[in-house]
Amino acid sequence: MTEPKSSKWFLDSLSPVEGHMHGIDTIVYAKQTAYQRVEIIDTFSYGRCLVLDGKMQSSESDEFIYHEALVHPALLTHPNPKTVFIVGGGEGATLREILRYPSVKRAVMVDIDQEVVESCRLHLPSWHQGAFDDSRTELAYQDARRWLEETKETYDIIVIDISEPVEEGPAYLLYTKEFYALVTERLSSDGIISLQAGTTSAKNLLNFTAVYQTLRQSFPVVCGYQACIPSFGLPWGFALASKRFDPQALDQKEINQRIADRVTGELQYYDGATHQGQFLLPKHVRREMEKQERIIEDNHPLFTFN
Repeated sequence: MTEPKSSKWFLDSLSPVEGHMHGIDTIVYAKQTAYQRVEIIDTFSYGRCLVLDGKMQSSESDEFIYHEALVHPALLTHPNPKTVFIVGGGEGATLREILRYPSVKRAVMVDIDQEVVESCRLHLPSWHQGAFDDSRTELAYQDARRWLEETKETYDIIVIDISEPVEEGPAYLLYTKEFYALVTERLSSDGIISLQAGTTSAKNLLNFTAVYQTLRQSFPVVCGYQACIPSFGLPWGFALASKRFDPQALDQKEINQRIADRVTGELQYYDGATHQGQFLLPKHVRREMEKQERIIEDNHPLFTFN
């Protein structure tokens, strides 16, 4: 079968000298919101994709890898997650994965950009799969940091599902030491957070390693891990930070049993072997994590390439 030839291309710039090109079939939606540029495109290689400020956020063909990697390590490590707070999460797929747990009685999702959420709700139904309409969901359009500053509620899990820290973008103050200190105050005594932390590419480790060291200022347990997400074009890093529990203490058998006992439906990516493997970072990444001295602060933020 002959592959179609694209006349339109989206270039996902990974650095000033590197990029990943995607042949575009159709531009489904495009708009500049008050906070960022949102585009939903149909590509030949990865199907429908969400792009924010020119950066690939998720694709139809492999979003399950990103969202399962982001959500399940934290919720499976926690002994009994009942309340979850989502920072961002516009597509609704993070919410979808969280609601797989019958133990979760309340999932609060706070995203600053209502237009992104509404466009995803309309154009990305396979991402959210009706999660916005679940009776356990509470959805608010507000700055998530301000929400956490103003509330006195605590949560078992906080999942930070936001775009990279682009200068003048909506996310850069959600990567700082001050924000992580606030998060610790809004976690229960067994609380855990998880977040995407940027690429683990050998040439661009600053964001990942600085996030790791910044989290260590607030949490006794911090674990970096990675997943291969083909549409991103680079290996991708995540972080789990906990007040008490170490995900690496759980073996394959225990993770598989917890999935069987706690999670509804079948996971496509995540299981015990995946859980153990993703925390086994390569030597050069581990070395850079420990060498990194940069701490991200409100008055000294870190911006990724844009």
